[in-house]
Amino acid sequence: MPTHRTDLTRLARRAMLDRGLWPDFSSKVMAELSQIRTAAVDQAADVQDLRDLLWVSIDNDDSLDLDQLTVATEHPDHSVILQVAIADVDALVHKDSALDSHARHNTTSVYTSGDIFPMLPEPLSHDLTSLREHQDRLAVVTEVVVGANGKVIGAAHYRALVRNHAKLAYDSVAAWLAGTGPAPCDISDVPGLDAQLRLQDQVAQQLKARRHQQGALSLETIEPRALFDGETLIGITVDKKNRAKELIEDCMIAANQATAAFLKRQGIPSFRRILRSPERWQRIVDVAAAWGVLLPPRPDAQALDAFLVARRAADPLTFPDLSLAIVKLIGRGEYVLDDGTGGAPEHFGLAVKGYTHSTAPNRRYPDLVTQRLLKAALAGTPMPYRPDELKYLADYCTEKEDDAERVERQMRKSAAALLLQRRIGERFEAIVTGLSDKGTWVRLLDPPVEGKLSGGLAGLDVGDSLTVELVSTNVERGFIDFARIPS
Repeated sequence: MPTHRTDLTRLARRAMLDRGLWPDFSSKVMAELSQIRTAAVDQAADVQDLRDLLWVSIDNDDSLDLDQLTVATEHPDHSVILQVAIADVDALVHKDSALDSHARHNTTSVYTSGDIFPMLPEPLSHDLTSLREHQDRLAVVTEVVVGANGKVIGAAHYRALVRNHAKLAYDSVAAWLAGTGPAPCDISDVPGLDAQLRLQDQVAQQLKARRHQQGALSLETIEPRALFDGETLIGITVDKKNRAKELIEDCMIAANQATAAFLKRQGIPSFRRILRSPERWQRIVDVAAAWGVLLPPRPDAQALDAFLVARRAADPLTFPDLSLAIVKLIGRGEYVLDDGTGGAPEHFGLAVKGYTHSTAPNRRYPDLVTQRLLKAALAGTPMPYRPDELKYLADYCTEKEDDAERVERQMRKSAAALLLQRRIGERFEAIVTGLSDKGTWVRLLDPPVEGKLSGGLAGLDVGDSLTVELVSTNVERGFIDFARIPS
């Protein structure tokens, strides 16, 4: 008998195919994979042996595709050397190979309610190119020197042999850092790991504070996740930000920015990840005005962040919904080519210039491209991509990332429709999250699901709150329809 998980996986495969994504690996890919027996541990002169450093990973409890490790060392002047080791995926996934062609076509792993469709086969991404616990692995290290004020005052890049001394999980580490939970076993069992993690948390907080002084936005979007009891869908929960997630996020932002700066100094064309200045700034001004806050007439990240920080403090329960509305109004991120000659493109939400994606090559193709460019620059070998190739790939990766996000969003809706199909006629509190020619979209506060609003649309805009009634659901198509209830 089909199960909820089986049904959702079937729908996800169909949705991927409809978007031109490949849910399966070809026989050619699998044949190539079968020839890869073990990670190539290169002992060349340019590979440093850093296995004795206290490297650790922090990720989701069930994550096996571990892309990065971190370690920090404090100097007497209170500056900190932060080292971020990124899995050397390129060592086994060569450009223009069958494995590379599949990764280049999809450009990203696709995470759906029923299943995960990895960019690279699991024997690679979960094992040979994963920075697994207690395994020796090749990595590309980005090293940044962070002053006591959170300013990056130096950076370096090199290849290394590393070893993950502890595979840690976000939630348990966050609870320990916040003093609301015990130290995870691995932290207690590995001498010096507790002090190491507190130092990493300290430098991450300094990096974050400096970015926010420069106008980084305090956004907190809702990330729904399906809950299963065996194969049966039983609910939808929300993954929330916490101290450990912020630790990794801030370390990765620093590493990504340092990598972009290095490639630019070398005059090497490469990808940049940008979020343009909001086109719907006036609507953001209107949303803030509804809370009695006057924003400037032109986009101002610092002023917007001050508004967001105040709203989160005043109403943390509904802040993610306000944050989501702001995210929708700002627009989506994209990849662009920086040819190395002009000014650095800016990421409005992070308040950083010259930002790339380089820290997740098991999961994102742009990161693998950046890794190849970085390795070639370090080795002094010819660049593996021409500028016109990079321009094409930047546009293509943006397009396919959008396709993948549409599949993931559709599958969240299918899971939500499956969960809500017995609640037709019930009323819910909601917030408007989107307006387009195709309709008006709302998200429920509880459970955190999104659907289309029919009727009573006059006067609504993104960020407005309202009461809705569930009218119908369609699991196959991922449709959830609501009607507005007059206030």
